[in-house]
Amino acid sequence: MVITDQLIAYKTINNLLKQCKTIKQIHQLHAHFITTGLLSLNPCHNQSKILIAITTVKPTSSTTILLSYAVSVFYNIPNPSTFCFNTIIRAHTLLSSPLNAFLFFSQMRSVSVPPDFHSFPFVLKACSQLGSLSSAQAIHSQALKFGFVSDLFVSNSLIHVYSVSHRLRDAHYVFDESSHRDVVSYNALIDGYAKAGDVAKARELFDKMPFRDSVSWGTLVSGYAKSGQCKEAIKLFHEMMELNIRPDNIALVSALSACAQLGELECGKRIHDYIEHNRIRVDSFLSTGLVDFYAKCGYIEIAIEIFESSQGKNLCTWNAMLVGLAMHGHGQLLLDYFSRMIKAGVEPDGVTFLGVLVGCSHAGLVDEARKLFDKMESAYGVSRELKHYGCMADLLGRAGLIKEAMEMIKMMPMSGDVSVWSGLLGGCRIHGNVEIAEQAAEHVMELKPEDGGVYKIMADLYANAERWEDVVKIRTCMDAGKIKKIAGCSLIQLNGVMHEFVAGDDLHPRTDEIYVVLNAITKHQYEAC
Repeated sequence: MVITDQLIAYKTINNLLKQCKTIKQIHQLHAHFITTGLLSLNPCHNQSKILIAITTVKPTSSTTILLSYAVSVFYNIPNPSTFCFNTIIRAHTLLSSPLNAFLFFSQMRSVSVPPDFHSFPFVLKACSQLGSLSSAQAIHSQALKFGFVSDLFVSNSLIHVYSVSHRLRDAHYVFDESSHRDVVSYNALIDGYAKAGDVAKARELFDKMPFRDSVSWGTLVSGYAKSGQCKEAIKLFHEMMELNIRPDNIALVSALSACAQLGELECGKRIHDYIEHNRIRVDSFLSTGLVDFYAKCGYIEIAIEIFESSQGKNLCTWNAMLVGLAMHGHGQLLLDYFSRMIKAGVEPDGVTFLGVLVGCSHAGLVDEARKLFDKMESAYGVSRELKHYGCMADLLGRAGLIKEAMEMIKMMPMSGDVSVWSGLLGGCRIHGNVEIAEQAAEHVMELKPEDGGVYKIMADLYANAERWEDVVKIRTCMDAGKIKKIAGCSLIQLNGVMHEFVAGDDLHPRTDEIYVVLNAITKHQYEAC
C-alpha cells in the first residue's frame, strides 16, 4: 500500500485502517505511523484502532500470530484505558482464545481500570467459550457491583452463558429480572431450553415473544427435530414459510432432519427446491443436511451427487456420506470414501468409525473391519467406545465368529452395555449357539429387564434345540412379569399420505385389503416352493 503525504492529510488513521484487507497492510500502515510521528498523537486511541483492525482483517496466518501482534501493540500503549482493555479482550474472544481474554479482564481489574457496559459482554463470552460457570458467576457479581446488570447487552450475555452452562433457572432469573428484553434475550433462553430437551418451555417462551426473527423460528424447529418431535418441527417450519420469514440454515437443516426421520420425501424435496430457487449458498452445514436427508429416504445416488458437488466438505459432511452408504449396504464403496477422506486430510472421529464398522457389518467385510478397529486408537487417535465394541460384536456374531466376539468382550476395558451383549446375542440366534446365547441373554436381562425381545430370541433358540422345558420356563417368565416384545413400527408414504404400521395391530382403515394382499403373496410363495 503506497501512502503519500497528501493522502495522510485527507484521511484519518481510522479511515486508512478500515481500507486494510490484510495483516501485511496493517503492518505497513503501523510502521508509517511510527516513522511519521502520527502514532504519538493520542497513542492510546490510535493503537486501539490498530488493535481493532487486526481483529477485522481476514487471517492469512495462524490466529496465534495475529494475537501475538495484537498483544505487542497493546503493551506499547501507555496507561491503557477501559477502551484499550475492551479491545484486547474482544480480540481474544473473536480469535478463540478465551482464557487469555479472561486473564486480560483480571489484569484490567488489578490495575484499577474500571470496566464499562462493553467489558462484561466480552468477558462473559469468554466464560461461555471456556465453559467456566464459576468464572461467569464471578463476573456476574462484579456486574452487579458496578451496576451494569440492568444493561441489555450485559443481561443478554448472562442469559446466554447460564443457558449454555445448563443453569436454566439462573438464566430465567436474569431474564425475569431484566427491565429491558429484546429478541436476543428470548432467543438465548429458548435455545437453552431447546438444547436441554425442554421444548415445551421453549415453545411457551416463543409464543410470548412480542417479535420473532428467523433465529427464533430456527431455534425452535431445531429443538423439535432433536427431541424427536418431527411432525411439530415440520408444522412449525411450514408456518414460518407461510409468514414469509426467510429461514436460516439451522431451520432448513432441522426441517430436513425431521423429514428424514419421518421419511417425508416430498416435503424434503420442496425444501431442497426452495434452497435452489432462492440461490441459498449450500455451505458444509447445509450440504450435510441434504446428504443425510436423501440417504435416509432411500435416495443414496442423489446423496452422492450432492456430496460430490459440495465445495465445503467438513467432517460432518463426510460422516453423513459414510453413514448413508452404511445404511444402504455399500460396504466396499464406503471403504473407498473413507480412504478418500483420509487422503483429503480430514481426521475421523467416533461417528466416522461407527459408520464404517456398521457398513462392514452389513456387507460382511470382517477382515477390513478388524483392521480398522485395531487401528482406531494407534493410527487415528480415536478412542474405542461401547458403540464401537457393539458394532464389532454384531459383525463377528453375524459372521459366526461367536467365540472371537466373546473374547473381545472379555478384553474390553469397560463393562459391556446392552448394544454389546445384544450384538453377540443376535449372532448366537443366527448360528444357534445356545450356550453363549444364555450368557449374553443374562447380561441383557440384567441391563434391560423390560425388553421382551431377548425372551423371544431365547425361546426360539431353545425351540430349535428342542429344549422344550426351557421354552416353557421362558414363556412362564414372560407371563409372570407381563413382559411384551416391543412392537416394530414402519412408515411408508403413498400419494403424499404417510401410513404408519405397528406390528400386530389392525388400526389401519384398510387393514382388510392389506391382509388379503399379504395372504395372496404368502400363498404364491408357498406354491412356488
